[in-house]
Amino acid sequence: MPEAQRLCASAELAERGDAVLFDVLQWGQPARAFALRFDGRVVAYLNRCAHVPTEMDWQPGQFLDSGREFILCSIHGAAYEPGSGRCVAGPCARARLIAVAVEERDGEVYWYPSRDTQPVFPDR
Repeated sequence: MPEAQRLCASAELAERGDAVLFDVLQWGQPARAFALRFDGRVVAYLNRCAHVPTEMDWQPGQFLDSGREFILCSIHGAAYEPGSGRCVAGPCARARLIAVAVEERDGEVYWYPSRDTQPVFPDR
């Protein structure tokens, strides 16, 4: 199992609040990911719309719509369920956001690298 990468303190993720952004290598290329708390659970995804691969936040760390129910792409208006990353409206059809595995324990949030998503600095 890949080594957990510390992301932030649990308290930094308010329920349906701003996300914490972090840098990763996706398929060997620099990319940004984000984690947010939704319905008491931390979820994380690559910051890349499934419709056209562009970053989605309105402002840094702001992904949720005004009702705080869906992750929205600020460019295309695609809407995603925060808990699953599944597209529910807009030009993203039935696509999903690329999930990043996360775990919350002992007051901290960690993310787990995968074959495709790696830390930028694996030695840190």
